[in-house]
Amino acid sequence: MLELRNVTKTVGRETHIADVSMRLEKGTLNVLLGPTLSGKTSLMRLMAGLDAPTSGDILMREVSVVGIPVRKRNVAMVYQQFINYPSLTVYENIASPLRLQGDDKATIDAKVKKAADLLRLTPYLDRTPLNLSGGQQQRTALARAVVKGAELVLLDEPLANLDYKLREELREELPKIFAETGAIFVYATTEPSEALLLGGNTATLSEGRVTQFGPTIDVFNRPADLITAETFSDPPLNSLEIRKSGQDFILGEGVQVTAPKAAASLGEGSYTIGFRPHHLYLDRPHDKAIAIEVPVAVTEISGSESFVHVDFADARWVALAHGVRGIQVDQRIPVYLDPERFFVFTPDGRLVAAPGATTN
Repeated sequence: MLELRNVTKTVGRETHIADVSMRLEKGTLNVLLGPTLSGKTSLMRLMAGLDAPTSGDILMREVSVVGIPVRKRNVAMVYQQFINYPSLTVYENIASPLRLQGDDKATIDAKVKKAADLLRLTPYLDRTPLNLSGGQQQRTALARAVVKGAELVLLDEPLANLDYKLREELREELPKIFAETGAIFVYATTEPSEALLLGGNTATLSEGRVTQFGPTIDVFNRPADLITAETFSDPPLNSLEIRKSGQDFILGEGVQVTAPKAAASLGEGSYTIGFRPHHLYLDRPHDKAIAIEVPVAVTEISGSESFVHVDFADARWVALAHGVRGIQVDQRIPVYLDPERFFVFTPDGRLVAAPGATTN
């Protein structure tokens, strides 16, 4: 078990990590999700022992490890710039931490072959890294981390430099690999879709703070606040400041919709609604959906999906729709809202109503 207690890290006048408390259990996968410079790498460096906290404590198995150098900790780390020894074969690269540990030849051979089989590297054990594809090189780095038998394995955006096909293959494989070990895995990513695919637990980060930590699906379905909802949405979360009057929400200049069931008991006043791009519809999803006519600002086509950016009131929204849509900039089109898909936040960003639990 790894526990962070009120951990803060400052460098000069800058706060890199602010009052983070987390408890990571043995045998779990824990995703750090946040944009660039949100604090993911800084937090991992603290967990690894590469940096020391300015205040707070870090414990491994209930014992403080602050001040213990990284070489004396049972930690493995894999970076997005995968690092292998270029003059060594794949076998020797994977075996290197075991040799440093002083394992005997038979133990090394058994562990290397098991890791190679797990990561589909058996046909390449006699090759050097320069004779491998990018995905095979990254799998070699992962195998070296796994074979070490570390209590804590830190993966800092390990797939970021791979092409799409290789990323998708490894994303599917990683949960199976994690399930084979009893280590604590911590995986940093900027991509909400990657967090959802990996599952486990997710901590959302913003400006060095952990805004929420819990089972990944729970954080996605019920973000604690607007910042967490925005962190866990790609394309960006659609939002709008609205008023509640009686049982209605007033959107923009007089667009009136019945408040969602989850928000029916909220008092009158100002709120912010948020809804994900796949819940801004270009085709009416059902009879209760509300139509709003809006001008199109930008259109993007990505494979089998279209991203249509529209303006409403003082907000820029994006609709994510299946298929290639022939919609022109400045064209006025109807879009459809389903109030039951709204997250509702107080003016200070606290969640007060959420849709029923679903990842759709």
